[in-house]
Amino acid sequence: MSDNRKKKRFFDYDKNRDWTENFALVMQLGLTMAGCFLFCFFIGLYLDRWLGTRGLFLIIGILLGIAGGGVTVYRQIEDMLKDKHRDKDEEDE
Repeated sequence: MSDNRKKKRFFDYDKNRDWTENFALVMQLGLTMAGCFLFCFFIGLYLDRWLGTRGLFLIIGILLGIAGGGVTVYRQIEDMLKDKHRDKDEEDE
């Protein structure tokens, strides 16, 4: 074996940069949505147990979690698109 031979990397980030950035964005959006949903779900469940209601706050929590997650994901996508447009405009100058 020669020492001159280049070691093969497990993952070449430079070669797969676009793919990894898109994958990271999808993971971020999915985890944001799931986090908002689960947080509101458990708050609603806790309120139902504490107040003795049967699912009222759970349903309200689920609806708020879906709405809040959707709004948060929408804002993240808007910010990402603004950053890409800004970067493209800077390259054109």
